[in-house]
Amino acid sequence: MTGLILGVALWSATHLFPSLAPGLRQALVGRLGEKAYKGLFALSIVVALALIVMGWKATVPEFLYLPPAWGRHVTALLVLIAFILFGASHGRNNIRRIVRHPQLSAVMIWGIGHLLANGESRSVILFGGMTAWAIVSIVLINRREGARVKPERAPLRKDVIAVVAGVVVYAIVAGAHQWLFGFSPFA
Repeated sequence: MTGLILGVALWSATHLFPSLAPGLRQALVGRLGEKAYKGLFALSIVVALALIVMGWKATVPEFLYLPPAWGRHVTALLVLIAFILFGASHGRNNIRRIVRHPQLSAVMIWGIGHLLANGESRSVILFGGMTAWAIVSIVLINRREGARVKPERAPLRKDVIAVVAGVVVYAIVAGAHQWLFGFSPFA
């Protein structure tokens, strides 16, 4: 479980560092250079992901709560919405006019969905930790950037592209979920 906790903590700390310590970030960029700083950032993320994967596999799940019977069904819907939001975070579309932080909102919705379907310790650490990171990130970004300026309207086809892309990736991940993660979300 330690590896999983360290992985989620490293992921969160690496992503929150620029918002929480902008002066220290600038000092590091000044000392290392922009490319080296970005390389160190990327390396930290890769190490965090490796710790998360290895920590997940090494953790024996202990049930903390019994998820509701309807949790799996709601999770399937929430994860679909998360994939659509994640797709909408790339490029100009009207979904971004409605949702200020589509990518972070996607992570939050994905995490909440999985907490509704899984009540064991490693799920709470991973999905709860990622949800908490996304919420803190949204708050810090909003504080840093101030009042939101909505993007201009985009052609409807951009929304269709984001939705279709999200649905296609969702279908691929859901179809491969058994192979990737060891169980089917629709079983």
